[in-house]
Amino acid sequence: MKIVKLQLEPLSCPSCIQNIEKALKREKGVQGVKVMFHSSKVKVEVDEGVTPDQLRSVVEGIGYSVQRAI
Repeated sequence: MKIVKLQLEPLSCPSCIQNIEKALKREKGVQGVKVMFHSSKVKVEVDEGVTPDQLRSVVEGIGYSVQRAI
């Protein structure tokens, strides 16, 4: 298992956390997700083989912007 961190554009509401967590948890190979509202960072525990680009696609697919993987 590995950790992938994403820096998002600033989040505008606490419900954003739930939307992002739900979407990422549905992705194959994702074991855990933690979204930090104030820093707009996402920490994702994933199986080997899951890439930051896959996670970026999921987040951007539901309407949020990812600045970069960190």
